[in-house]
Amino acid sequence: MTEKMINKRVGNNIKRYRLLYNIDKGNMTQKDLAKRIGVSTSLIGGLESNNLSQGISIYNLYKISEVLRVPINKFFE
Repeated sequence: MTEKMINKRVGNNIKRYRLLYNIDKGNMTQKDLAKRIGVSTSLIGGLESNNLSQGISIYNLYKISEVLRVPINKFFE
């Protein structure tokens, strides 16, 4: 699997779990998620739309997993 494919999978799963969070626990916008983990909204938007070439750090992915209450390995499935 290439780096681009991994970044796409992770980005798609961030969006998937953020939207599932919305269904289960309330509204979580890209802006809300970005604010809670201390990154820009454009980073979250870029990840979710697969328009970000550099991907995401493990630390930020860990913070996203904590906020969305999703085990970090789920973002790679």
